[in-house]
Order: sequence, then structure tokens, then C-alpha cells
Amino acid sequence: MTGSEEVDETKRATLRRFAAVGAASPLARFSESAQADTGESDARDAIAGYLSTTPGAHFSKIRDDLRLGTGETQHHLRRLEELDIVESYSDGDYKRFVPADRFDTFEKNALGYLRRSTPRGMLVELLRTPSSSASDLASALEVSAPTVSKYAGQLEDADLLSRTDGYAVERPETVLLLLVRYADSFDERTVSLAREADDLISYHG
Repeated sequence: MTGSEEVDETKRATLRRFAAVGAASPLARFSESAQADTGESDARDAIAGYLSTTPGAHFSKIRDDLRLGTGETQHHLRRLEELDIVESYSDGDYKRFVPADRFDTFEKNALGYLRRSTPRGMLVELLRTPSSSASDLASALEVSAPTVSKYAGQLEDADLLSRTDGYAVERPETVLLLLVRYADSFDERTVSLAREADDLISYHG
């Protein structure tokens, strides 16, 4: 098998895997007529399935993880938005995508920051140890104190963090729920938190 054939087969396998999720998900509300409209339902089901497990992903991540071309991804995302299957929003730096009518404004803001390594790590540490100071966070995440301060300001501006008396996560149950629900799409630190939270919350989608 040539290199290009291997790439094509890997792409097909990736699309099939996420298309199966998309086709089975209530969030992928394709009608038969919508699928027949273009004959391109596999890629769209794959994107819908991907976003049902990785909400808040930005354009480049969707494109790269699904091994799609730039124009191909733009085309399918635009069509999915027209069909009210996904919706997009901007968090200032990225255009992000989520299943339509699934998340409120706070949750969208949270997902945007949870898709970023350092802010996510800060929120995870504060949920695990609410008394964590800025220096504690810097040490746990192996970043500088100014980096923690910068992201703390951004999280406060996004109404995800209070700095009135130390650091405190706003709507911690909601943030924890998002982390637990989508833990596998984040990192091992989040998966570890999800294991700890199993006896505290459960989610029935």
C-alpha cells in the first residue's frame, strides 16, 4: 500500500468512526432529504459526531482531527449550520463549534477556555483544591506566576472565575459537569478529575 493510500484509508476509518457516533446521536438531526441532498452524509455525520464528543472545538482542530481539507471542512460546517445541526460562536481568538441548541452562553464560554491547556488546568486544580493560590497553580501546572495571572484575568472577564477572595470557580457544578462529560476529549489530568468526581455527580444525556 502506498503512502497516499494509507492516508486515505486512515481518513476513511476516522470518518467512519465519528460518523457512527453522529448517526447514533440525537444531536445529529439529519433528515433523509438532507442527506440525499448532497450524498455527502458521511463527512457531515462525522463532523456532527465529532462535535457531540468534542464541543467547543475550533475550525482547525475539526479539520485536522477528521483529516479533512480546508475547503471541505468549511463547506460541511456551513451546511450543518444552515441545517441548524451545529452553531458557531467566537471567543475572541477562535471561531468554535457546538451542537445547536445544546449549551447556554456560560457553557459555551466555559468550553472555549476548557479547550485551552493552561486555563483548563487552572480550573481543574481549583475544582480539586478550591484553596489553591496563584503560586499553587503555577507550581501544579509548571507555568510562571504571570501566566497564571494573565489567564485568571481572562477567566474573570469571561465570568468563569472570581478573584474577590482568592480564586473561586463560578458555577463550579456546571464546569465540573462539562469536564466530566467530555473528559476523554481533554487530557489525562481531566480524566483523573472525572474519576474522582464519579461518586459526586452523574450525567444522563
